[in-house]
Amino acid sequence: MDRRLLSGDEAVAAAARDAGVHLATGYPGTPSTEILEALEALGGPARWAPNEKVALEVGLGAAFGGARALVTMKHVGLNVAADPLFTAAYTGVTGGLVIVSADDPGMASSQNEQDSRRYAIAAGLPCLVPSDSQEAYDLALEAFALSERAALPVILRMTTRVCHSKSIVDLRPAPPPPAPPAFVRDIPGRVMIPAFARPAHRRLRAKLAGLEAEAGRPPFLVRREGGPALGVIADGVAARHVREAAPGAALLEPKLVHPLPLEALRAFAASVERCVVVEEGDPVIADACRAAGIPVARTPGQFRFGELTVARVRRLLAGDETPEAEPPRGQPPRLCDACPYHPVYATLRKLDCIVAGDIGCYSLGVLPPYHAMDTLVAMGASLGVGLGLRHVLPEGEARRVVSLIGDSTFAHSGLSGLVEMVYNPPASGHVLLVLDNGTTAMTGQQEHPATGRTLDHRATGRLSIEGVARALGVPNVDVVDPVEDPAGFEALLVDRLGRRELSVIVTRRACILAAADIRRWEEAAGAACAAAPAPGGEAA
Repeated sequence: MDRRLLSGDEAVAAAARDAGVHLATGYPGTPSTEILEALEALGGPARWAPNEKVALEVGLGAAFGGARALVTMKHVGLNVAADPLFTAAYTGVTGGLVIVSADDPGMASSQNEQDSRRYAIAAGLPCLVPSDSQEAYDLALEAFALSERAALPVILRMTTRVCHSKSIVDLRPAPPPPAPPAFVRDIPGRVMIPAFARPAHRRLRAKLAGLEAEAGRPPFLVRREGGPALGVIADGVAARHVREAAPGAALLEPKLVHPLPLEALRAFAASVERCVVVEEGDPVIADACRAAGIPVARTPGQFRFGELTVARVRRLLAGDETPEAEPPRGQPPRLCDACPYHPVYATLRKLDCIVAGDIGCYSLGVLPPYHAMDTLVAMGASLGVGLGLRHVLPEGEARRVVSLIGDSTFAHSGLSGLVEMVYNPPASGHVLLVLDNGTTAMTGQQEHPATGRTLDHRATGRLSIEGVARALGVPNVDVVDPVEDPAGFEALLVDRLGRRELSVIVTRRACILAAADIRRWEEAAGAACAAAPAPGGEAA
């Protein structure tokens, strides 16, 4: 038997390899990032996409071609991918398509706390929820099989603790390889004009009804016997906490949480004197049970926030709703001492700019000593929010507004905002600052389209941020190093804020944590290019 100590992310990667996945794509975001990195280390076909919507569309195309595809993202990434997600439920798939959405209860590294199970319900897709690394491995394998059996994409909902905690995983013997990809034309099934979408919706609901019976059997439903006084229904890591907090309780663990096996839940609730639902995040299972007339107690509101722990579950089961002690305050995060963003934020604060900010490690500029960010909403929102402020504020205030975005976030979802800036320019003009540190720093120095390197750091096509801005017709486009010449950067920003024109300033300086690696990868790419055959067939 092959036994490994793996995190949940590593377990999903191992399952994807063992399932013979043909293509794996996604966008880095804690706590999902390590899945594709681990798969690439195992020799799997992993790649970064510009954003989650593109990743899902690529994965969907692969699944239309009969391939097995894995698409990974964090929970807020599922918002970006929601457009194709909902229609993919109608089109269905031929090959297995597994979508990992890693939720972040407690917001360790996120701008909101949402529950991906809600997306499964809204879109009408099966959703599996593992409780540890072994189940992450087993359920990922089951997800590919379920996807092909039901001809539907399957959501694998992970959470921070499952993604990052390590436990023993027994790997299965290598299964038979999946069938080779092949395309079969199905215009009514894949072209979602209204005439085809209406019957597709009916087919979807019929598929879900058929899956409900399957949800009531192993491996999708696990019952652990206990005393009759207390029964607990729990999914995900909450089930692990319950087993420690109340070892004598009967426990029912649904692994397939949509569709739920309601009749099995009803029978379980009837078999105990008191039935409590414990779940991390929204009361998804509890609400479904109560709507079906199943007498369960739902998680009190105060336990809906943050991660659950064994101690919190004990309080929950005891009905203790007294205020919880505040967790000890840790050292607040801050920009690295040698971060190239320091002169940028110092200048923004000195000039009293109104800064529409964005998602990335540069969001730390909102903290002391700079306090130099006024809004932060979603990936790419800095442009739209900044433009909205420019359009409505009195001119004196409007001329202080700056949109600030990172290089990875610009490639992710800043392009459409830049188009909006050119298409509907404010009367006062606008200034976009692109902080280009040559990596996706917040999630661990991953590559993106503007670095010109793939997930495994090989050279590929590179998105030119300044080239795009010039091609779109932005009249003022500059590239500067704010560390080498902070006074020059300040003078340039003052000049651009004073113009009634559109301006893009790219502040380019490598992240201090990634700089050495970037130099090594670029040297390797240059050496490979030099060794490549010239057009005449000889080495250059």
